[in-house]
Amino acid sequence: MKHLIYALIAGLLLATSVRADVLKLAVTTSFNNSGLADVLVPEIEKDLGIDLQLLVVGTGQALRLGAAGDVDAILVHARAAEEAFIAEGHAAYRREIMYNDFIIVGPQADPAGVRGATRVEDAFRQIAAAGAEFVSRGDDSGTHKKELSLWMRAGERPDAFSSWYRAVGAGMGAALNTAAALDAYILADRASWLNFGNQQGLSIVFEGDKALFNQYSYLPVSAVKHPHVQKDLAHALDAWLISAKAEELIDGYQIEGKTLFVFNAVR
Repeated sequence: MKHLIYALIAGLLLATSVRADVLKLAVTTSFNNSGLADVLVPEIEKDLGIDLQLLVVGTGQALRLGAAGDVDAILVHARAAEEAFIAEGHAAYRREIMYNDFIIVGPQADPAGVRGATRVEDAFRQIAAAGAEFVSRGDDSGTHKKELSLWMRAGERPDAFSSWYRAVGAGMGAALNTAAALDAYILADRASWLNFGNQQGLSIVFEGDKALFNQYSYLPVSAVKHPHVQKDLAHALDAWLISAKAEELIDGYQIEGKTLFVFNAVR
């Protein structure tokens, strides 16, 4: 019996000694819904010898987790909010990693005539003028922040909209499902849309405006404010994300022959 107990203790000690270091990374739902996380995470864990735990939330929640020291780093897409995060001392810097773009998805019939718009603000004005069903993330995510900025650019106020404007308070996948069910317009990132399996009668009705540029950036949480964070691991992940291998994986990730992200990190 003693030998069995000693063997069990030895096994537990061995398991503890070989357990990988854990790095907590808050990422956006759009990054996760795109499928790119499934490509990158196993390679990161293999190369760095860590257990990379993703907390999949909207950008606003990711920033709050970072500010509280509940994660070691964040990967988000809302530059103004990221710069405010740095100014408040929650991170020393932001590293641009990759980009894609936002698109307006809507009904094939396009009741607001969005396909004929030449600028994104015109597209949003037409949706408002028509009172066409529109689904908003409504969750303080990077996509939601972008949507609100586009309404402002169009001179419109979502808080004054009637029932055609539906804020669902959900991630990108759930919001797209709602739009599909309602045959509604929605602002989405291209990667999530291409990886979305329930497109039904929806299609891309507007794209290509420079205002729809969508940059993703990496911010390691400040070890000055939060000494317990995994500073060394966060910086090791930073180095990996700007590596030639990361560039190849990000640029090479496609769905049905379409590229979802473009690597643009500066080494």
